[in-house]
Amino acid sequence: MTARVLSIAGSDPSGGAGIQADLKSISAVGGYGMAAITALTAQNTRGVREVHVPPASFLAAQLDAISDDITIDAVKLGMLANAEVIRTVAEWLARTRPPIVVLDPVMIATSGDRLLDTEAESALRELLPLADLVTPNLGELAVLAAFPEAGDAQPGAPVAPSAPPVAALPVATTWAEAIAQAESVSARYGVRVLAKGGHLGGDTAPDALVDAATATIIDFGGDRIATTATHGTGCSLSSAIATLAAELGDWSAAIAEARRWLRESLRHGEALAVGSGHGPIDHFAGLRARGGTRTAPTPAEVEAEWWAGIAGVRHAIDELPFIRGLADGSLAREPFLGYLAQDALYLRDYARVLAEAAKLAPDAPAQAFWANSAHGSIVGELELHESWIGPAAGRSERDGSGESAVAVTDPDGATTAYLDHLLATAARGDYAVLTAALLPCFWIYTDLGERLAAGEFGAQALDPMHPYASWLATYADPAFAIATREAIAITTAAASRATPAVRERMQRAFRISAEHELAFFAVPLATVSATEQTAAVTA
Repeated sequence: MTARVLSIAGSDPSGGAGIQADLKSISAVGGYGMAAITALTAQNTRGVREVHVPPASFLAAQLDAISDDITIDAVKLGMLANAEVIRTVAEWLARTRPPIVVLDPVMIATSGDRLLDTEAESALRELLPLADLVTPNLGELAVLAAFPEAGDAQPGAPVAPSAPPVAALPVATTWAEAIAQAESVSARYGVRVLAKGGHLGGDTAPDALVDAATATIIDFGGDRIATTATHGTGCSLSSAIATLAAELGDWSAAIAEARRWLRESLRHGEALAVGSGHGPIDHFAGLRARGGTRTAPTPAEVEAEWWAGIAGVRHAIDELPFIRGLADGSLAREPFLGYLAQDALYLRDYARVLAEAAKLAPDAPAQAFWANSAHGSIVGELELHESWIGPAAGRSERDGSGESAVAVTDPDGATTAYLDHLLATAARGDYAVLTAALLPCFWIYTDLGERLAAGEFGAQALDPMHPYASWLATYADPAFAIATREAIAITTAAASRATPAVRERMQRAFRISAEHELAFFAVPLATVSATEQTAAVTA
């Protein structure tokens, strides 16, 4: 199930941090994002100009409205501007007990100034034990590590508003110092701490999950990414971790995956060209690269688009003298038998390609369909061909009238080109593209058969005395029509699921096969005409 994640944080109208970044991050890693706004800011990539904090009672109303109706799988806490806001959130957390709470404490400005007054910092100490994971930067970690001992940090402990602020420890300048401060915070407040080394110097940017309760430190390494697009990285990382922790049920796995996603997003941030200061990360860079941002067509939409895309090819087939002569019965026997002989040669390799599709198919129903189709091509179709042209294409046979059938030794150019296309597609091993290449042989034949049976090519095609009546009946075979619908369903479903690039390759393979069908139908009369011309020249 998709993780439903609530961000309780401030708003950044520039879109790089706060709830805007949180919602993007939650969505980018697969969750459903919700937001309760704690503060409104006027800011851009160069800094914060003004902050407005709505009444805490309105924040409480937002939180209750969400929790009264929606199951919350994880909560991410960001900017909590004052003591009243912090206590409102703490009271709600204590009452609703969300299964996962990640706190990204917003305590230190970029300048190094502390953003929370003494009362707010005291309230934050009450909030810390209600979190499962805290993700401070190094400045915030130094403040948290200097907070009073755990006995003074329990929820409900009284605090004098006029008490002086707790002096921060020196900000860690080495990774060992950062780990030591994280261990102190974890032990003092019973909370996991993600120590982050992004603000340290050097070529690396390490992180570590510190958990005093289990006496474990899990390190996450990584080279530093050279970029100015760092606005909102803390917000984005903590939101992604909350989402993935709800999905994966494992803090280490969630952090590892969130870091991979964040590092990818960092690498592409500058390309967004947002603002003249520290721009945002590109939250959806990976999604765009791997899946695109255009809505995938439904199978029905794929079917309509592909069929319309070969309308010109289909019209050209309809107008071929071979098809018109086959429909009205005027087609001479020699080109018809030549067509059947080539079709028999084609079907042998076509069956092999169908068998390859069965081997590549991802599920049992598709495997069975393509395997049965291969069997039908060999047993059913070839038997029917041989009833007309003899037991094998490749030598002269007598047909039922005692006339000599056409002798065929090799596939002609059209047959060879079509089979080369299918066999090459099969050899590349792309199942989806292969199904698309196979589809026109089903679809175009069924369409022709249904329209011949409906009299669209003239009433002669319906005459029981038509010279090719038994053959025309195979075009409109109900069983083949059912198989065609299944082939269309399998292929268009695969196209709907495919990436845009794969779907484009599928449509191209489909069209090429349709054009080969046109060439295949055109050859018989073209061959006869060429033979007649040669005979006339010889005479």
